[in-house]
Amino acid sequence: MPDLPLPPLPAIRAFEAAARHGNFTAAGEELGLTQAAVSYQIRQLEDRVGLPLFIRGPRGAALTPDGARLAERAGEALAILREAFAEARHKRDEVLEISALPTFATHVLAPRLGHFQIAHPQITTRVEVDSRVIDLLNGESTVAIRSGLGRWDGLRADFLLRSHYAPMLSPAVVARYGMPQTPADLRDMPRVDPDDPGWAVWFEAAGLEVPAGTPVAGDTGIQILSAQAMFAGQGAALLTPAYFSDHLARGDMIQPFDIFAFDDMSIWLVYPERRRNAPALRAFRDWLLGEMVAVLAPAPPAAWQPAGERRA
Repeated sequence: MPDLPLPPLPAIRAFEAAARHGNFTAAGEELGLTQAAVSYQIRQLEDRVGLPLFIRGPRGAALTPDGARLAERAGEALAILREAFAEARHKRDEVLEISALPTFATHVLAPRLGHFQIAHPQITTRVEVDSRVIDLLNGESTVAIRSGLGRWDGLRADFLLRSHYAPMLSPAVVARYGMPQTPADLRDMPRVDPDDPGWAVWFEAAGLEVPAGTPVAGDTGIQILSAQAMFAGQGAALLTPAYFSDHLARGDMIQPFDIFAFDDMSIWLVYPERRRNAPALRAFRDWLLGEMVAVLAPAPPAAWQPAGERRA
């Protein structure tokens, strides 16, 4: 069967931009065309394909099922072309913008990202610490570290870490409130982020009812801030041990009980499906998945001793 001739490249570009924006006017603004010019290019493409690719409406344009399939492949093809021309121009510098959750950025990326830079000097990394869900499809960042179920339209998600938590103490907390001998002892100890639903899950996992009326130590909502409150002696903090393995190994953080709270959310590396083969993204993905092996296999915690008994 002879190869079918390709449609004009301007028609493909107009279609791909309109598919991303869901709007012909926005696509025209991106490409420097009028809305009518974008519509004309897409009509050309529909005539060539012999099928409608959009359902036009007063508030925009929605892809038909055939249009959605073609949009995914067209996006991949244009991405491959951009990368090929960049290589042809001997463009070596690439920028990888990483949007990361605060605790992951602080305790996983920050101590390790320098090794990635040494291995890939042609890639410049920029980390933006942000808890909000950014728009990866419209290019707010190259990749994101997200918490969720791993299902986002148009995005690919690689599993990094299942969300799990355990109560943690610092020597300052132990000095102020004593070392709990049983999980029940935590019911009367001040807790950082006491309204975090993970506490109820943890007490249930320990076979206990959720305590009521316990004195509280304030609310932070972010693990790195909860940890700082714990280090200051304000109370027990519910934290993910994998993020704090160095502190546990040194003994400046104490996990009194080997009981964990789990939830349905997990931590994922997320990026547009059509960009999955971009060289910088692929290099970062392979590196991070390898690093997670070390994150999930921390050194054993140090045996805790009261301050007066510790060796210098």
